[in-house]
Formats: sequence, C-alpha cells, structure tokens
Amino acid sequence: MLWSVYSHLVSLVFLGLMAFISISLSLASLNSGLSYVIEWEIISLNSSSIVATLVYDWISTLFLGAVLFISCMVMYYSGDYMHGDKSYNRFMYLVLAFVLSMGALIISPNLISILLGWDGLGLISYVLVIYYQNEKSANAGMLTVLSNRVGDVGILLSISLLFALGGWNFIFFSEYLGENFLLLKMLMCVAAMTKSAQIPFSAWLPAAMAAPTPVSALVHSSTLVTAGVYILIRFSAALEGSSVQAFLLIISCLTMFMAGLGANFEFDLKKIIALSTLSQLGVMMSILALGFADLAFFHLLTHALFKALLFMCAGMVIHSVKEYQDIRNMGSLVVCMPFTSVCMNLANLALCGMPFLAGFYSKDLILEVAFMSEINFLGFLLYTLATGLTVCYTFRLVFYSLSSMSNMSSMMFVSESHSMMMSGIATFSVGAVIGGSSLAWAIFPESYMICLSLLFKVLALLVSGVGALMGYIVNMVSASHNSSVLKSYSCVVFMGSMWFMPILSTLSLSHLSLKSGSILFKVGDKGWSEYFGGEGTFQSLVSGSGYLQFSQENMIMTYMKSFFVWVIIVFFIFL
Repeated sequence: MLWSVYSHLVSLVFLGLMAFISISLSLASLNSGLSYVIEWEIISLNSSSIVATLVYDWISTLFLGAVLFISCMVMYYSGDYMHGDKSYNRFMYLVLAFVLSMGALIISPNLISILLGWDGLGLISYVLVIYYQNEKSANAGMLTVLSNRVGDVGILLSISLLFALGGWNFIFFSEYLGENFLLLKMLMCVAAMTKSAQIPFSAWLPAAMAAPTPVSALVHSSTLVTAGVYILIRFSAALEGSSVQAFLLIISCLTMFMAGLGANFEFDLKKIIALSTLSQLGVMMSILALGFADLAFFHLLTHALFKALLFMCAGMVIHSVKEYQDIRNMGSLVVCMPFTSVCMNLANLALCGMPFLAGFYSKDLILEVAFMSEINFLGFLLYTLATGLTVCYTFRLVFYSLSSMSNMSSMMFVSESHSMMMSGIATFSVGAVIGGSSLAWAIFPESYMICLSLLFKVLALLVSGVGALMGYIVNMVSASHNSSVLKSYSCVVFMGSMWFMPILSTLSLSHLSLKSGSILFKVGDKGWSEYFGGEGTFQSLVSGSGYLQFSQENMIMTYMKSFFVWVIIVFFIFL
C-alpha cells in the first residue's frame, strides 16, 4: 500500500541520489583521466571460467548519471500522470526494470553481458508499448519487438565471431579489429541501426508512441533508442578507416532527411516529436560515421535533456486537453497553459539549435565539423536540408498547438493544475538552458579548431531562418485555405508516410506468408486433413455405429428379414 502511494517519491530520491553519485564519479574520472574496471570470477571449472566485468570510465558514468536523472524525474512525473490507473504499480515496476536494463548495458564492456541489458530493453519496451491493451498497441508492440529482434541476432552472431579473439570484452581490443573482421563490424552496425531505428528499421519508432507518454519521454530521450548509438560509440575504434563508415554515413543522412520530411506532414503530436528524435539519431549516427565519437556522445547527452522536456510538455498538453493528440484540435494553448507553452518553446528552440541553449553547443559544432570533413555533396546537401526541415516542423508544431486559433471544444477546461508534472517540467527547463554549456565545459576543456568561410559559418543559421519562415507561413496559409488538393499527389503521400516504411515493414513482409498460411489452413487443416483425419474418421464411426445400432434394434421384421437372407445365403453356399 505504501509503495503504491509513495513509489514516485521513492524513485525520485533513490534514482536522484544514484544519478548524483554517477555524475560525481564521471567528473572525477574526467579530472584524473582514470578508468576503473571491476572484474570478478563467478565460476571456474577446470580451465574455463565465467567472469563478470564492469567498466566505470567518464563515458559510462556520465551517461548512466544522465539516464538515472531523467528516469527519476520521469517517474516523479508519472506519479501525477498515471494517477488513478488500475495498473499503476505494474507500470512503475516496468519502468524501474527498464532503467535497470539500460544501466546493465551502459556499464558492460562484454558482449554477452551487454546482451542481457539489450534483450531486457527489447522485452520491457514491448510490454510497455502494449500497456494500453488494444489492437493498435498490440500491432505497435509486435512491430517494435520484431524489429529489435533483428539487432539481437546481430549481437548473437557477433558473439560467435568475436570468440576468434579469445574473449568477448570488445572494449579492450576493438581497435585491433582489422579488415578480417568486416562481417563483425557490419553485424554490430546493423544491431545499432535496429535499436536506433535507422533506415530500413525506422517504422517501429513512431509506432512505439502507443505507450504512455512518460515511457515515451524515457525511451526517446536517453534509453532504448540511444542504446544503438552508445554501442557504436564504444565500438568506434574498430570502425575507423572501415568501409562500414561510408555505409553508415549514407544510411544516417537519409534517415535524418526522411524523418524531417515526414514530420512536416504529421498531425499526431507525439509522432512529430518521435520523428524529431529519429532525425537527431541520424545526426548522431552520421557524425559517428565521420569518426567523431566524442561529438556523438555530446549530442546524445544534450538531446536527452531537451527531448525529455519536450515529451513532458506534450504529455502535459495531452493530459489537459482530455487525451487529444491531433494538433489540429489544439490551438491558443499559450493563453490557457502559459508555463507549459514557455517550456515547450524552450525545448523546441533547443532542438532547432538556438544559440546558447543546450542543443546549440552540440548541433552547431556537429554541423561545422561535418562541413570541414571529407564529406561528399550528397551528404552535405542532406545535412543542410535536414537542418532546415527540423526548424520547419518545429515552427509548424508551435503554430498549430500554441499560437493559432483555438480549435478545442467550447466545454473543455484546460489548466495547469498538476504540481508534480509542473515540477518535472521546470527541472528539465533548467537543463535545456544550461545543460549544453555545462557539458561542453566538462567534456571539451580544449575546443575544436573550426576553420570555415563566412558562408559556411552562417549557413546553419540561414537555413534555420528559412525553415522557420516556411514552417510558420506555409502552415498559416494551409490552415486558412483548403489544402485537400495536396492530398491527391502521390509524392505528398510518399513523403508523409516515411517513404512507405511502415507499409514495407509490415504488410509487404507479412502479406505473402499470411495469404499462403490462410490457403494452407483452408485446404489442409480445415479441408482434406479433416476429411481423412479426425473429423472424417469420427463421421465414419458415427454412421457405422448408427447402422449397427439400427440392425440390432428389437424389431421382429428386421430379424425375420435377416434370417431369411442368411437362409438363402447358406442354401446357395451348400447347394
């Protein structure tokens, strides 16, 4: 009983304390340059031993601290958001198990122990996605878990290939993996692509929005979707100079462009934010493919802060407008919910890379370093377009939900009366403002040397300005005039449906097998198999026993006829 009442407070204190300890350890490790590896032998038999290994360096402890900090605030937020839910305790236990799985993945330098956290994330994410038990949630959960199983297979095959080096602690000898281990590198890359929803595994990430909003805030900021990026950051030394880098660069650039394009045609509030997460994951993967793992990790942390804030604000809006998620049914929320609107705009501007907010320090640096790198014209074009599209869909979201005319019901009462949710939003607002600069000073004591022409230096700001104007003005026009003509164009349908990725990931894969299974079921199980099998045998026995019973009934006429027949038969036999 006490747990059901105070679970959010216990989680806030415990996880918050653990987050403080982890961040303190990471700062100490950054200052001293030391890393700690804890290894103990679980069992030893003859010459074989099973050893558990944990690594505590500045990367693992800083990321673990960020995950625990976001988790403690999300669980405190959930105490208000999920209040009154009949499965509240189950929800809290699942979120705790989710955080535990992510922690096991972060501090494991061993592929086998990583598999425990990796599989734990996949399994618990499935249970959380189907939390609201309906057909839509069941379909989304199945798509999520089956997409992630592809990555699990990649990890399992990598374990067998890595055994050639005599162990599975890849973090210690990843830099010694030459071209002979190209298949291993490709498998690890595919595993990371499935977890971080890169093309062609992108369909599950927006579908996972069927989960409760606090889960979305946790999953899409610092846990499930970032696991793939984190694994590749740990594996980055092995990818240096490999042909896998070029493959990963193209895939990630296409992903961030596709996600930015799709978000401009989406009307579901949570799916727009999910597609923005997908776009930022593409940014992390692309800069990782260029060989800058530290910048990918930096953006991973800053993105976690403002994306958790954005999801919390979206949850506050959805909770207040009586569970609507269509942004066309909102509008003028800045009047009804001023504090939430301010925080939501803060998170949106941080996502766009507004100077001196959290996203600016990582995103602007990534763009400038990418422009300085040996990148081809296609990669440069996709980077530029994705940056403009990010600002475009952000201002479109601001227009529809916050500043346009109110489209809500006249009887709807919208307010900011949830104190626990407001306190979580306020905490992350501080992180969205000062988090980027604080992390930059801690991680990069010596800044990157950027040498660009004036045009390339201001290109990100110019593209962002054009994207903002396009996002606001075009949607203002489309809201005032009938834009149904656009819906008839196949290119609009193509761009708005994530390049048909959800259809290709579900119906195209399952249609043939389901159709053949249906035919086999009709012809086999319900057809000839039944006729010659159980049902046919049963009908034969029933009809045969019916004839036998009829012949044995106590009727003199039947007996006389049968006697006469037998007499004739015997007469002809002995004649």
